[in-house]
Amino acid sequence: MMYASTTAVRGIARIPEMPKERAAKARDLREVQSYIGVFDSGVGGLTVLKELKRSLPNESFVYLGDTARTPYGSRADETIIRYSLECANFLTNNFNVKLAVIACNTASAVAEARVKAESRCPVIGTIQQAAALAAESTRIGKIGVIGTEATIASGVYQKELKKLDSSLKIISKACPLFVPLVEQGMFSGEIVDKVVEYYLASLRDHGIDTLVLGCTHYPILREAIDRFFSRNIAIVECSKAIALEARRLLTEKNGLSAHSANGLSRFEDLFYVTDGSERFDTMAALFLQNGSVRSIRVEDLNLKLPARFKPKRRAAGS
Repeated sequence: MMYASTTAVRGIARIPEMPKERAAKARDLREVQSYIGVFDSGVGGLTVLKELKRSLPNESFVYLGDTARTPYGSRADETIIRYSLECANFLTNNFNVKLAVIACNTASAVAEARVKAESRCPVIGTIQQAAALAAESTRIGKIGVIGTEATIASGVYQKELKKLDSSLKIISKACPLFVPLVEQGMFSGEIVDKVVEYYLASLRDHGIDTLVLGCTHYPILREAIDRFFSRNIAIVECSKAIALEARRLLTEKNGLSAHSANGLSRFEDLFYVTDGSERFDTMAALFLQNGSVRSIRVEDLNLKLPARFKPKRRAAGS
């Protein structure tokens, strides 16, 4: 699959205020909307996108990586909310988005309620799905949760897990260096192993049997994490649970796409970033197992995209 070539986009018109009404949610999504929009602070959300594409092969996806402002985890709550709303608005104002996925645990923990309140389409975050899977996975009731500083400080995983089972013992740990490692393409090696040991030794000492990877970047370090725990614990990622929830929601809303009978298939997937795209393109092609991914750099998320930077229909079978 080929994508539009890497370039910078300067918008030509200011995007209007997002409507507060969400009437589109009650309509037949196949008639009025075409895409699933996914956003993250960087490359971590590609782990979610991969599972979504596997579970929903007939859908079209638009991915936004806010690489200019990554990581979100050390930002103030009001900043995370502003960034998240800008990302969501960029997707829904430029494309007919039938479902928005917040593929960032920090944004989900801090901003999901605001994004849902202001969105014109259904929104899925990461927290509830991962918490439910963790509660099902533990055998002894000791669950570790790792995430960014903002996610851990929010206490959102602890709250969700306690709702499911008040007897669970939750041990949480912020791992702020994990995201920079991933964004720099460092997935293994001595430095990664030392950082993993530094953050996770206390969780191992507590005897947890289940670990929630509370950031969508962290599955990229899963091999190092699994090896540190001698492969003796259940590791929970949110990506598979999100894909299942997306299929359930679209089925409920009559919004699943099907192959076209008129020779046209789904829209091509498109990738947008807010900073230099070379590393993103390489990592996206690797994770998604695509021969070529070429992202489009957007300098201002509040500006409307020119039509030439939007995806076109692909011929069926291409």
